[in-house]
Amino acid sequence: MPTFLDVQFKEKDQVKALGARWDGPAKKWYVPDGLDLAPFKAWLPAGTRSAVSAPAPNKELIPVDSAGHNFTLVKKGMTLSQLLAGVAQAVAQAFTSGVWTMVEVVEARTKNGHVYLELAERTPEGNVLATAKATLWASTANKILPEFERATGATIAPGIKLLVRARPVFKPQYGFAIEIDAIDPEYTLGDLEARKREIRTRLKQEGIFDANRKLPAPWDFNGVLVVAPQGAAGLGDFQAEAARLERFGICRFIYAASRFQGEGAANEIKQALLAALAQWSDSGRPDPDAVVIIRGGGAVNDLAWLNDYDLAKTICTLKFPVFTGIGHERDNTILDEVSNSRFDTPSKVAAGIEQVIRRRVEEAKASFERLSNCANRAVNAAHGRVDRDFASIQSGALRQLASARQTSADLMSQLQLEATRTLHAARQDSQVLVGEVRHQAHQQLSEAQRDVPALFSEIRVEAGNVVKTARALVTTRLDAISDRAAVDVLRSRVSVKQGFDEVTASAYRAVADARQSSKALFLEVTGQGPEKTLGRGFAIVRDGQGKTITSATGAKPGAEMEIEFRDGRVAAQVK
Repeated sequence: MPTFLDVQFKEKDQVKALGARWDGPAKKWYVPDGLDLAPFKAWLPAGTRSAVSAPAPNKELIPVDSAGHNFTLVKKGMTLSQLLAGVAQAVAQAFTSGVWTMVEVVEARTKNGHVYLELAERTPEGNVLATAKATLWASTANKILPEFERATGATIAPGIKLLVRARPVFKPQYGFAIEIDAIDPEYTLGDLEARKREIRTRLKQEGIFDANRKLPAPWDFNGVLVVAPQGAAGLGDFQAEAARLERFGICRFIYAASRFQGEGAANEIKQALLAALAQWSDSGRPDPDAVVIIRGGGAVNDLAWLNDYDLAKTICTLKFPVFTGIGHERDNTILDEVSNSRFDTPSKVAAGIEQVIRRRVEEAKASFERLSNCANRAVNAAHGRVDRDFASIQSGALRQLASARQTSADLMSQLQLEATRTLHAARQDSQVLVGEVRHQAHQQLSEAQRDVPALFSEIRVEAGNVVKTARALVTTRLDAISDRAAVDVLRSRVSVKQGFDEVTASAYRAVADARQSSKALFLEVTGQGPEKTLGRGFAIVRDGQGKTITSATGAKPGAEMEIEFRDGRVAAQVK
């Protein structure tokens, strides 16, 4: 008659390995007839355990023919299954319940819901002190793993340290293993935090913990070195944001790839970073404005590989600001603490860089607009001064010309008046002299006719001489008056011409001075124009009508645009 056993579900594999069978209708495990009950003592009903004794060594009589004689040898011993069953029973009796044990996961795999682990204990130097296999049965894993992951944010993976409640189990068919039925999340959190606390303390003692954080943040971005896992989703998010800046030549991004988890990942990140910086320096390019370290989200223990002293020290001693975008908002690594700026995600790092560049562009646009307004005001003021100076010069010249014309007219009038007066006076004098001569002639003629008729001829001769003398005198006086009038007219003309020449020369000099002053003002104004701004690396965006676009809202999708650089213009289309 079979012997039924009291077996819990988690112990079914042990009794099955010892040879027990399952009775479906009774829903119990049993020991078949003929099988020794000793290995099953732990699962026998309470009333039958005392009747079971340890297995006795087998004694088997074997006939042997030796030298023609038949005799019997007694063979002593037990089967291997019996021996291992005894070991299993001893282990089961020694560890009836689990024991809290500190372990480190070396390997983890899942099959049919069960979690199979390789565990180890190591010295601080990395030497292995002990190893064991462990199992989390599916029913137990479904209960404790979600709670552990929710409390710690970590997953069971190589490298994580755990405090587990483990019960040693020995199975004759599979050997020694331990079964885990509980995990303490506080121990794992404490270990991760203790590692960060140790690194933080060493860096502070060396006085470099906040060295990178004290570096001034970049004023603008032209070149950025990015360290990230190859093909990671976080890198793709970053590149999606950064590609727009590279497409328009605003900022250049150089990428260096490295593993971010697993044994040796921290050293690989450090070497990739230093090699990329050395290559950057050898290329002759200006120093990078910042170094960006990014990776997407993950479990806490995946990110724990970044909590490395040598890598953190390298970040602290860099002369360039370091930006980190590791994991999600809730995640925190020692690299986040020592970096110049920390961002929640990789895409937010790119957004932060773009925000600084956008701020610089807005400031440049505002400065350009202020400069343009000042230039326009200066040009308008110069135009006003030129117009006023030209009007003043023109008015002065016209006044000078009018004054010269008036002076010339007055001189001509005065000259004509004096000449007329002189001629009139000479005519009057001539008439008086002629009257006097005629009177004297009449008197002399009367006297001659009266006194000496014989002297008539003499008087006639003398009268002719007097008339000739009077005529000569009159002619001489007329010639003198004419010469004097001509000289006065000539002098007046010379004076008028000299005055006109002086006025003309003064007007030309004033116009030349005004032209020179206007040219200098134009040169000063044009020297402050947009060409200098373009020469500093900025560009002017215009729409299809040539109108300047100063806001992103002005760039409609599909619109044709023209971008002016320092050395030419290119056509573009908004997408």
